Amino acid sequence: MGANASSYPHSCSPRVGGNSQAQQTFIGTSSYSQQGYGCESKLYSLDHGHEKPQDKKKRTSGLATLKKKFIKRRKSNRSADHAKQMRELLSGWDVRDVNALVEEYEGTSALKELSLQASLARPEARTLQKDMADLYEYKYCTDVDLIFQETCFPVHRAILAARCPFFKTLLSSSPEYGAEIVMDISTAGIDMPMFSALLHYLYTGEFGMEDSRFQNVDILVQLSEEFGTPNSLDVDMRGLFDYMCYYDVVLSFSSDSELVEAFGGNQNCLDEELKAHKAIISARSPFFRNLLQRRIRTGEEITDRTLRTPTRIILDESIIPKKYAKVILHCMYTDVVDLSVLHCSPSVGSLSEVQALVTGKPNMTRAEEAMELYHIALFLEFNMLAQGCEDIIADSISLDTLIAILKWSSHPYGSKWVHRQALHFLCEELSQVMTSDVFYELSKDHLLTAIQSDYLQASEQDILKYLIKWGEHQLMKRIADREPNLLSGTAHSVNKRGVKRRDLDIEELREILSTLLPFVRIEHILPINSEVLSDAMKRGLISTPPSDMLPTTEGGKSNAWLRQKNAGIYVRPRLFSPYVEEAKSVLDEMMVEQTDLVRLRMVRMSNVPDTLYMVSNAMPQCCHMISHQQISSNQSSPPSVVANEIPESSQVLS
Repeated sequence: MGANASSYPHSCSPRVGGNSQAQQTFIGTSSYSQQGYGCESKLYSLDHGHEKPQDKKKRTSGLATLKKKFIKRRKSNRSADHAKQMRELLSGWDVRDVNALVEEYEGTSALKELSLQASLARPEARTLQKDMADLYEYKYCTDVDLIFQETCFPVHRAILAARCPFFKTLLSSSPEYGAEIVMDISTAGIDMPMFSALLHYLYTGEFGMEDSRFQNVDILVQLSEEFGTPNSLDVDMRGLFDYMCYYDVVLSFSSDSELVEAFGGNQNCLDEELKAHKAIISARSPFFRNLLQRRIRTGEEITDRTLRTPTRIILDESIIPKKYAKVILHCMYTDVVDLSVLHCSPSVGSLSEVQALVTGKPNMTRAEEAMELYHIALFLEFNMLAQGCEDIIADSISLDTLIAILKWSSHPYGSKWVHRQALHFLCEELSQVMTSDVFYELSKDHLLTAIQSDYLQASEQDILKYLIKWGEHQLMKRIADREPNLLSGTAHSVNKRGVKRRDLDIEELREILSTLLPFVRIEHILPINSEVLSDAMKRGLISTPPSDMLPTTEGGKSNAWLRQKNAGIYVRPRLFSPYVEEAKSVLDEMMVEQTDLVRLRMVRMSNVPDTLYMVSNAMPQCCHMISHQQISSNQSSPPSVVANEIPESSQVLS
């Protein structure tokens, strides 16, 4: 009874290694913007040979700045070309047609926002707070009983000690497993439901019930004086992970599957084992929960309790590598995926690291580590960890990683959510992708998905141009694969001497592009006299010209762009930003011109003299005479005074 917390066999044992706060990924948050996702493509580094560090730094920074200026100037020039082409198209349009086109773009933009929100949606992962609420309700792996008003409350020693100073002192007096502690609370008005709500608050940070007494400041002050004021749940759980007070399970790893048994492993490698709490790992992972419950059913747990030794779980390192164990446990206690733990802790010589050294593989990238950890999370049924890995992979999407992420996410074991983010990046950055070598590594399926999108950020002329280049590249690869092995790698091989464009088989090239070219919206290719389109038609890659170029078409190009003038040739225009911005600019200019024209007409009308007013002032007697002249309804003779004519003096005198 007199034992304190420090005498407990597994209390407050310091953990090996540190835990850096750098490079943390918080679950449920996204760091990208709505359009570009914040994933700026990386510029390829330039090697300058052996130079002094200061000179190399100055030269590198200078070249980087110069390269950024060139890229910015090139992008602005390209945007200016696209804008000029759109302005030439709209030059002969009526203002109502331009307005209809802008309205079409605005509708497509609204659909894009909805599509983006849908692509970002995914099932909600269970948080630490929700799992702790289930832990309190279902009583997994409890190790102490609290008796209050003749009611037993099974709880977890480590959690209460970490959350509440009152329970930390109380539980230290009864360190044995399954101890029954009678509660004596001095605060008045605490009944059984309220005591249960207090325990629920210690587990989750919320009372879990609506009770007016919790709104009473006096009662809350009395409870804080008796039990102490706990920190936030995140802070206390992080402290529990760092110091592992009252740990009751250790995780060991073995590369031999036959040793994955209850008492396998080497006792001398205890320092390399990872400490944890049964309550936490069973609450966060159904895999560990089922494993611990099976041990209870088989009676193995009774032996550990009798000997007061922590339960040892030996894991097969070919399934769960040792280097990821700390990352997994850290996420279980904090809901944070921190891959920096892999690099700041001392090497533990895991099987995966040894295999990497033997095979000569380079160090894994951050995205590759997240991919491997994602598979482990699915095996453990730990959705919070899985979504954290998805966030890391999506944040790593760039030109350098696009192909690898697309391939991985396309597999059945990959992430469909990551695949949607990679395709979105491809559509948003296609203009940049097409001008790089990455474009020729794209698969036909990925290209087909991209060019079907209404939100593709590339002009139709560029899409057609680079699709043909992609097809020619694929054809040259086929030719290289078909050539005899005797020529492979020699000066006469295809890879060395190259292939002339005229040597390519048009029929085979047409077969490669047969599923892609139909999705190029050739009706929207600008300029109208595009050389790329003419060349493709001469080569027979496009069998029929655009519908608006046929002699029977009326209305010209506008019929292919406007839904209102649908003559069977309308195709929805893509939401290509330079076209959209230029169309809006042209519409604004046309509206200003229309407004100025109306104002000019009003000014001209106001300058026209009122002739009747002048006649009235000049000939008052004539007007008086005309206004009082009686004209009968059956009068057949013409009137003596004609409107708008000044009568002669003889007529007036007579």
